[in-house]
Amino acid sequence: MTAISLGMPAVPPPPLAPRRQSRQIMVGSVPVGGGAPVSVQSMTTTLTADVNATLQQIAELTASGCQIVRVAVPSQDDVEALPAIAKKSQIPVIADIHFQPKYVFAAIDAGCAAVRVNPGNIRKFDDKVKEIATAASDAGIPIRIGVNAGSLDKRIMEKHGKATAEALVESALWECSLFEEHGFRDIKISVKHNDPVVMIRAYRQLAERCDYPLHLGVTEAGPAFQGTIKSSVAFGALLAEGIGDTIRVSLSAPPVEEIKVGQAILESLGLRERGLEIVSCPSCGRAQVDVYTLADQVTAALDGFGVPLRVAVMGCVVNGPGEAREADLGVASGNGKGQIFVKGEVIKTVPESVIVETLVEEAVRLAGEMGAELPEELRDVVGPTVTVH
Repeated sequence: MTAISLGMPAVPPPPLAPRRQSRQIMVGSVPVGGGAPVSVQSMTTTLTADVNATLQQIAELTASGCQIVRVAVPSQDDVEALPAIAKKSQIPVIADIHFQPKYVFAAIDAGCAAVRVNPGNIRKFDDKVKEIATAASDAGIPIRIGVNAGSLDKRIMEKHGKATAEALVESALWECSLFEEHGFRDIKISVKHNDPVVMIRAYRQLAERCDYPLHLGVTEAGPAFQGTIKSSVAFGALLAEGIGDTIRVSLSAPPVEEIKVGQAILESLGLRERGLEIVSCPSCGRAQVDVYTLADQVTAALDGFGVPLRVAVMGCVVNGPGEAREADLGVASGNGKGQIFVKGEVIKTVPESVIVETLVEEAVRLAGEMGAELPEELRDVVGPTVTVH
């Protein structure tokens, strides 16, 4: 019987559904919509007025794979910091504007790549649309209409009674129509809700009623675990249907964690080239090794290892050898030892105490054969190995 490879596929599997056709906008150098790859965004948590701290966090986000970053602009001090941040950031910067329409013009003048406005909480926003459209058009930057369940226009709330999917969509499309009246269509839309079910319904309705690119988000998603679950459920449902052009995972956690989750969601759906993947068993009474600790140690040791490898960490003789054999690299552990598999072949058996070290060495060796660039701390890892018979 021919074995079915569980390692990284040579050719990525096709997406679950064709991407929704939308118009394309440019957020700085990043294309959004129109068939462009789904991009991952985050938002800084620093005071924007603190230029050095904000740029440091943007650099950390950039290093983790963030493609677009949003900064809050609630005060004049923040406005004054925008030119330096927009100029020095390595990724496009979006200014997040609430309450003060005059900050929209300042953000455009500062060189931001885009501006996010929340129509529901900008007083007399409708009266400023023509001016905003003209300024954005002249500067060649897009506007994101960012509707939030917690800050819907009073008129919309009076009509619908609460922040339903229909209310979110009506608010977004109404504001888009005001821009359209002035010939402005470089627009991206988000309709965020803290309930994934309402959020999914809203984006499905939007996808049917307009061709603008859509930014996905579950607002106030919660702490890391809860927020990851909510975002994964909502984004997975929509992206699997081809809906969504950019994503932001909102977590009560450091922004870099948002990027990690967002990238993992895209990788899981085949919408981004996969990097390292750890396959580990859930453990059970058959396990002869502490699989939890072993998997954590392997994951930590290969942190930053962006090479597309599937590494299996298994703890018993039932499924262990098979899973390890079918991964790119793996270990089947038991009786104080571990069988190391590379591309389906047992290459050595090592003591349990050096399993992690050996897996890292072999991962680095495989990466070298692939010509991959490695993190500096892993470049000199390969050394002599121990074989136990």
